[in-house]
Amino acid sequence: MIRSIALAAALLTPFAAFAQDLPTAPYLPLEMATTAAQAAVAACSAEGHNVSVAIVARSGETKVLLRADSAGPHTVGSSTGKAFTSASLGRDTAGLAGFIGSNPENGGLRDMDSRLVIQAGGLPVRIGGALVGGIGVGGAPSGAIDETCARAGLDAIGAE
Repeated sequence: MIRSIALAAALLTPFAAFAQDLPTAPYLPLEMATTAAQAAVAACSAEGHNVSVAIVARSGETKVLLRADSAGPHTVGSSTGKAFTSASLGRDTAGLAGFIGSNPENGGLRDMDSRLVIQAGGLPVRIGGALVGGIGVGGAPSGAIDETCARAGLDAIGAE
């Protein structure tokens, strides 16, 4: 009996050690994503702008999409594309647009993935230094205003 227990323990120990060594990754919880999206919509609404706000996970999959009443139909694709771009490339879309504009040899970035939208209004979502997603706002009169509303969303959840 003791031999059986010892043999089982010896055989199962490598599996237990392996399970303990599985990597973990930070992620953006749905509740935080929803809070950020609501704060961004509210910030733009307070200024009289009807926008859509998308929050995507690090994988680029949409977690939350809010469309304000009377927001244009194009704002859904715009906000989702900006969020995807920021999550995928880990940078703000306004900075990316400037990077491409000032370096013509980087123009191919625009064609890298059809989901990329390289216009101001997208920001990466970082929590504790880890990239966990992206936020995109579309529909305000300028990308700078879209970005300001996106920043309000990040501030609402304490993201960087």
